[in-house]
Amino acid sequence: MNSTDESLLYKMMLIRTFEEKAEELFMLGKVHGTMHLSIGQEATAVGVASALKEGDYLLNTHRGHGHCLAWFGSDVNAMMAEFMGKETGYCRGRGGSMHIANVSANNLGANGIVGGGLPLAIGVGLSIQMRKTDQVCAVIFGDGASNEGAFHESLNMASIWNLPVVYVCENNQYAMSMAIQKSAKIADISQRACAYGIEGVTVDGNDLPAVQTAIANAAAKCRAGQGPVLVECKTYRWRGHSKSDRQAYRTRDEVSAWQQRDPIRRLASGLGMREADVEAMRARARLRLTPPSPSPKPAPNPIQPA
Repeated sequence: MNSTDESLLYKMMLIRTFEEKAEELFMLGKVHGTMHLSIGQEATAVGVASALKEGDYLLNTHRGHGHCLAWFGSDVNAMMAEFMGKETGYCRGRGGSMHIANVSANNLGANGIVGGGLPLAIGVGLSIQMRKTDQVCAVIFGDGASNEGAFHESLNMASIWNLPVVYVCENNQYAMSMAIQKSAKIADISQRACAYGIEGVTVDGNDLPAVQTAIANAAAKCRAGQGPVLVECKTYRWRGHSKSDRQAYRTRDEVSAWQQRDPIRRLASGLGMREADVEAMRARARLRLTPPSPSPKPAPNPIQPA
């Protein structure tokens, strides 16, 4: 195992630990509103970011904590501060869970509107094209957004103008409570790419190397002026759609079956890591999310001046 592989595995663990901590704080009433957790989808977030270059652009979805943390120069403290509504957060505490952005790193932000980033990707891609740089724009969206008009309009315009946009469909099988099998008759969402004369690829979204390869190939095509590309990453969210979701639409057996395909365990196994090493890395991630203990106050001086 080389250091790069180890750092990517650690990043996946940090994302999961962050979301578990955020969930805990929510249950304690310390995080207001709601949140959309991506536990179980970490390979897609880290795979996308690690296959792109610093200076590329990201347009994110409301389930985007992992993508933000995986992006270049991300700061877990600024991320958590944003969750807690603090001034030291990425958006000074105004964005919260669903609207975190880090413009200085070209992370143009998450979006509470389903498919809201898809039209914006056209503007970003056109800007890249007009400035004649070799950047690309990765736009993340879910399987539900692939049934929005904005999806089709965005792909159509990007294909006509040949824009350097990598469309990443994070297919976690459910749009809120609607199974993708009930909302689309095709086997793969990537099949829709052919309607616009562009390449479509479907990969296992729980397989980090597979995601990396697909995104790297798509980005290379965009940089060569042959984009855009649609990449579908099939994955699964372990938690509900949001914190108010009772998950009556799926069985525990289904969730358990997908948990057996845990992307973190899968990568660790592929790297030949021992269980003790995996747990040590997980403990290091947990420690990163543990606030430091306050310094003890000095004991008062019992001798008072007269």
